[in-house]
Amino acid sequence: GVHIRDVLDAVAAHHPGLIEKFGGHAMAAGLTLRADRLEAFQVAFDQEVRRWLTPEDARGVIHSDGELAGDELSLVSARAVREAGPWGQAFPEPLFDGRFGVRAVRVLGERHLKLKVRALIGSEWGPECEAIAFRHFDHDDAPVVRAADRIELAYRLDVNRYNGSERLQLVVEHLARED
Repeated sequence: GVHIRDVLDAVAAHHPGLIEKFGGHAMAAGLTLRADRLEAFQVAFDQEVRRWLTPEDARGVIHSDGELAGDELSLVSARAVREAGPWGQAFPEPLFDGRFGVRAVRVLGERHLKLKVRALIGSEWGPECEAIAFRHFDHDDAPVVRAADRIELAYRLDVNRYNGSERLQLVVEHLARED
């Protein structure tokens, strides 16, 4: 990843006087600059970030903990993952991947995509479960998904509690249609 404070330090070094002051650390930073320097700062910051990005960063590689077997795609597994936390920056929650058949699609609140999916493990159909892609429609390139589509997901296991019952829910981090 990119260390934000170091990027600001490089911008300040390559463009003296552009930034009034700045501070921060790898994950967050703040700065002060004059309003008439905002556009120049945006250009300089963008150029510096591009210097720091690796080819892997630019491709948007997803690091997964792998595909779950059919019996692992369960409420029991979701509870176990939840209990194994707390999760954080240096200890991220597991991210799994897999292929699924879409059984049903519903849009929630114009931004979110709710799916019923069935796992495709090897050449066998596995369990059916619910999946939700929060803020799916916030992206211009969000894929259109229909019932009967086959998709690839990168997801986190979650326990969905509603009306006194618990169900497995996949929280989708990335979704791609298989063509």
